[in-house]
Amino acid sequence: MRISQRAQSVAPFYAMEFGKHAAALEAEGHRVVKLSLGEPDFGAPPAVLDALREAVGSRPMSYTGALGLPELRQAIARFYGDQHGVDVDPGRVVVTAGASAALVLGAAALVDPGDEVLIADPSYPCNRQIAESFGARVTLVPTSAESRYQLDTASVGSYWTDRTRGIMVASPSNPTGTSVPADELAAICELARERDAWRIVDEIYLDLGDHDTQGRPPRSVLSYDQEAVVINSFSKYFGMTGWRLGWCVVPEALVPALERLAQNYMICASTPAQYAALACFTPGSLAVCEERRAEFRRRRALVLEGLEQIGLPVPVPPDGAFYVYFDVSGTGLGSWEFCGRALQEAHVALTPGRDFGVGTAETHVRLSYAASADELREGIARLGKFVATLA
Repeated sequence: MRISQRAQSVAPFYAMEFGKHAAALEAEGHRVVKLSLGEPDFGAPPAVLDALREAVGSRPMSYTGALGLPELRQAIARFYGDQHGVDVDPGRVVVTAGASAALVLGAAALVDPGDEVLIADPSYPCNRQIAESFGARVTLVPTSAESRYQLDTASVGSYWTDRTRGIMVASPSNPTGTSVPADELAAICELARERDAWRIVDEIYLDLGDHDTQGRPPRSVLSYDQEAVVINSFSKYFGMTGWRLGWCVVPEALVPALERLAQNYMICASTPAQYAALACFTPGSLAVCEERRAEFRRRRALVLEGLEQIGLPVPVPPDGAFYVYFDVSGTGLGSWEFCGRALQEAHVALTPGRDFGVGTAETHVRLSYAASADELREGIARLGKFVATLA
């Protein structure tokens, strides 16, 4: 059987690979502390589970329209107004089978073979893999602790070429948990707009971001760039990772193209998941999610203090998501060996920097604090003992 070049060129998602190794160790009877995957331990809010049971028992689960349930699209649009003060037409909201499907649809609609796309190094690996699957020439733009491991206007401008057709930004970011300052992201979008380039902005961790001193949540890019393609998900803030439900907000002119693509690629997102997700936007569910956001902040403080005590520095503390990106170069090990040995010797699953780019591939490791506080304490204690053996 001849395997396509597209399939052969896709790199493994190492976070998932380390998850497989962790599962194998567990099958042998070891207790593994899993800090490798970005999967909140809370699950969906209780009202969402109740809504799922009611939906499954009260109506046939037929297909919805390719763009999603009209009432869910309306609820998502209202959420932008209530949470972020942004007026979004529900007709611009496309409900998808997870944020990954939203990225696939966005790339399919915007990328032609040979188009150059700028993405930060480090960044979520699937973004570049999806763009490359549609023929993009991805340029990883180096970043540093000084830029919070994010793109800025200077770096975007210096790497822009005549072939550049778009940029992909994640704020807050996986793996670093850092955000692009709002004024900087606005300037990046304006630079791209002036050059007739598209902007895909991944905001799946936006509502887990820190509020400002007045208690206001982070701003969506839609507050200053209504033509950006915004990706979001029910997986992170709402804790619904296995439900595979997400959305994107797109310019009005792009809606017909995404509808055709969705009809052909996925028909529609899960019908029961869509009906249940309506309960995400009730006051009770939003209160639950806000308490969980506060718990993530407490976990972050625990992790940052713990890593500092065992000599694993975090160059840039995160301000959103549930990741820390720490530097292992002082241990004398590269990140791949560090993660491999931490799993085998300490039974702690982490993710090596190789997943996320080139510049930090061998120096940095991602830790997810989506696990419980008890698991985090245990994991850091084990890592501390492991690091002590390397001295």
